[in-house]
Formats: sequence, C-alpha cells, structure tokens
Amino acid sequence: MTGITRTSADLDPRRRRILFRSWHRGIREMDLILGQFAEAELATLSDAELDELETIMREEDNDLVRWITGEQSLPERYATPLFGRIAAYRPDFENVRQETK
Repeated sequence: MTGITRTSADLDPRRRRILFRSWHRGIREMDLILGQFAEAELATLSDAELDELETIMREEDNDLVRWITGEQSLPERYATPLFGRIAAYRPDFENVRQETK
C-alpha cells in the first residue's frame, strides 16, 4: 500500500498518466486513496468516468481528504457514484499517521 504495484503496460496513455498522478498527489492520504482506487479500477472506467475522475483530481488534496473523511460536507457536484467508490478506498488514517512519525 505504499506505491504503484500495478503495471501500466496494458493501459492507454491517458490511463497511464492518471495512474501515475494518482500515486503522486502531494499528501500521503490522497496517494493512498486515489492510488489504490486507480490500481483497482482504472482499466475498467468509461470515458465519462475518466473525465469525472480527472475533474476530481484537479481539486486540492486537503479538500478531498476533508470530503472523504466527512470533516467537511461534500459539494453536491461530487455526490456521485464514482466519488463514493473512490471514498471506499479510504484507509485508516490513524495508522498512516503513526507510520510517518
């Protein structure tokens, strides 16, 4: 759970770029959420879902974490099945924070 384990060889260039960006966010929490989601589901996402994922990934990491953890209300524009699937990849952040100490 610390980095890319999936090969990108079978992915088209757009999906390869998204996979890389998912694991290289800026804060560890979002690396873990988006990285794991991308590894598991990226190959099967439709073009419309890829568009939505790229829109979500343009948001600030701190905002995404707050929305996923429920610390802040999720904006209506992201109350979608795809965002719910992404949020389901949320690890136990207390364990992550302890590992980095």
